[in-house]
Amino acid sequence: MLGQMMHRPLSIIEILRFSAETHPKGEIVSVRTEGDIHRYTYPDAYKRVGQLAHALKKLGIKAGDRVATLAWNGYRHFELYYAIAGVGAVCHTINPRLSAEQMIYITQHAQDCIMCVDLTFVPLIEALADKFPADMRFILMTDRAHMPESPIEFLCYEELVANEPTDFDWVELPEDTAAGLCYTSGTTGNPKGALYSHRSTVLHALMVVVTLAKMLNEGARVLPVVPLFHVNAWGLPYSAPLTGSSLIFPGAALDGASLFELMAREKVTSAWGVPTVWLGLQGEIAKRGQNPEGFSSVIVGGSAAPRSMIESFEKCGIDVCHAWGMTEMSPIGTSGLLSSHHLETLSHDAQIDLKSCQGRRAFGVDLKIVDEAGKPLPHDGEAIGELYVRGNTIVSGYFENEEASQAAMDAEGWFGTGDVASIDKEGFLLIQDRAKDLIKSGGEWISSIDLENIVMGHPDVANCAVIAVPHPKWDERPLLVIVPNGDKRVSKEEVDALLLKEVAKWQLPDAIEFIDALPMTATGKVSKLTLRQRFKDYKLPS
Repeated sequence: MLGQMMHRPLSIIEILRFSAETHPKGEIVSVRTEGDIHRYTYPDAYKRVGQLAHALKKLGIKAGDRVATLAWNGYRHFELYYAIAGVGAVCHTINPRLSAEQMIYITQHAQDCIMCVDLTFVPLIEALADKFPADMRFILMTDRAHMPESPIEFLCYEELVANEPTDFDWVELPEDTAAGLCYTSGTTGNPKGALYSHRSTVLHALMVVVTLAKMLNEGARVLPVVPLFHVNAWGLPYSAPLTGSSLIFPGAALDGASLFELMAREKVTSAWGVPTVWLGLQGEIAKRGQNPEGFSSVIVGGSAAPRSMIESFEKCGIDVCHAWGMTEMSPIGTSGLLSSHHLETLSHDAQIDLKSCQGRRAFGVDLKIVDEAGKPLPHDGEAIGELYVRGNTIVSGYFENEEASQAAMDAEGWFGTGDVASIDKEGFLLIQDRAKDLIKSGGEWISSIDLENIVMGHPDVANCAVIAVPHPKWDERPLLVIVPNGDKRVSKEEVDALLLKEVAKWQLPDAIEFIDALPMTATGKVSKLTLRQRFKDYKLPS
């Protein structure tokens, strides 16, 4: 027997229409590439999105077309998210930090027909335009006064929308219509595309609102430092409007001083981003001896947050929520908000330990860990296995890539994350490492993440990474690579003493190397692939 309820297709544009009608005071504040601040409300945004939808239709955009964006976090990028999906096309966000080869590959693979570009990236487009798909057109996201002279025939974004009507007759689309396309950073091999639908995107927004209700509510002022060009800024352009939370877009300036000034001026309550960004902000907070006014919570994701980082924020009265997910998961899969009984019964140190985990699954996301034979392992906090996920916001395969799709899924339709993890009895996930980053020494595994998180607690360490290097007897041994915090270089003896408080002696790094900066991937994570290549011929001390 079936229920007798209406079935209305889930649609991305309905999020913004809802927000415009029910949260008219919610703001979108943007640091523009033109150098000033722009602010307007959700009702204003909804009208502009209608104008942009008319402009896209006049440009010939039709259902299923891929429209690329190459832009920072700002209100025009936000408008593109909704207008492109609203007309039935696919918003393909491109990470400007990708290599030229990768950018060329994904635009060709996606067959983008239009690219919308921020002023910052005009030189990049001029260098690569002839390698993008033939007949691609370019829209420069600015007004006529800021249009530069260029050999590229850029269309002017503001001129396209200026004279269009604000009302648009949104076509009702099947909810499984493709709406967004985001490629993995492709650290090995070509990037792979995750193709999101209206249904998956709306469900993910609702899931985030339920999971992180403490940070998302009417009156909240949220700073997405996580880019709109990477995994939909963790869904914030959709989840924030649902709740009436204001969005504060930082543009291109993500250094600690710029973020502090913006957060203080706009009274940001919650900020979301990767650990490398928060290192800069923490340095600025320490320098000024105060938090930005109103700043009360931070979401850390993208890579594991060092315990020392969590502890430092908490000492400043800033609540830390560790989250985990992937491009292929829309991306949020878990969050680390503690329950009331944790806050009431656990010591401060025990609470920090729990917050250092990746948290518990969001509703709609299932987790399992399996052994080498694919057999499920217990969620007892002891068993460690490869992590698999499934759910309505998780890919069933990759865009136009059958080989990668088959390799990613197990026989039961679960997606393999490539992470090695444990899950405890309360459902807290602890990522032990990426499978490729584990160090196998004499048949035993060493977690690079564990070592890094401990070493990051030393005051003379600004950043660090642990990689495997070959060893004639033990197969692999850990090498610790450190970026010093100032002129002083921590000694091997000091590092060993710090580590021995928490790990066995055989897990200690065999050597330390100091470098000026760690190489980063396009998504702001430490590139261990680059480090392994750099130190592939490294000779450990005998």
